[in-house]
Amino acid sequence: MKLTTILASLSLLLSQSLAFTVHSNRVVSTSNSFKDLSSISAPKLNQDYVRQSQELSAAPDMEVIALVVGQENYGLAIVAMGEAIWSFLEAPSLSHAKVLVPATIAAIILVAVSGPLVTNASDPASIKLGLEIATAVTVGLGASYVARLLSPYSPSAKEIAFGGLLVAFAGFCSFSQNLVVDEFVKLPNLPEINIFPENFFFGTF
Repeated sequence: MKLTTILASLSLLLSQSLAFTVHSNRVVSTSNSFKDLSSISAPKLNQDYVRQSQELSAAPDMEVIALVVGQENYGLAIVAMGEAIWSFLEAPSLSHAKVLVPATIAAIILVAVSGPLVTNASDPASIKLGLEIATAVTVGLGASYVARLLSPYSPSAKEIAFGGLLVAFAGFCSFSQNLVVDEFVKLPNLPEINIFPENFFFGTF
């Protein structure tokens, strides 16, 4: 009788231990499955968050761009007119008044045409058009300064014309850089060319 009771108790304890072991294995496997799911979905969520944050940070601030470009635009007009008046006053004459013509035309375009366009912060297309006009003006100014430098005779010092050429070149670099950096004009991307195959250098050792 006692032996039967002992055997029954042992079998009951064994069955309980087995049931506990199986249950614990199921819990572990379930937790592992949650870990697997989290390891799969987390990188995708992180990548989406990083991409969205980069897009937000890359969005240009039109008000700041309009303010900076407007100052450069009107500043170039003032410098061009100042250089022309200075050169004319060095040797005032009717024939020498021609130095006033390119600067006057450039100043009118910069103030009356491209100025209102580049300062319109509510319209990116307007800023783009104004930058393109201002860039073309710098090219025209630069050409007029080069012509004055190449002239065999100049009533005023050519050093002043050379200074104007430097200012026109700086304006060209600034306006064109704003067009590209602020993504008003997108340059074509060159395709990547792999000259050497993968692991070319490591495969030789």
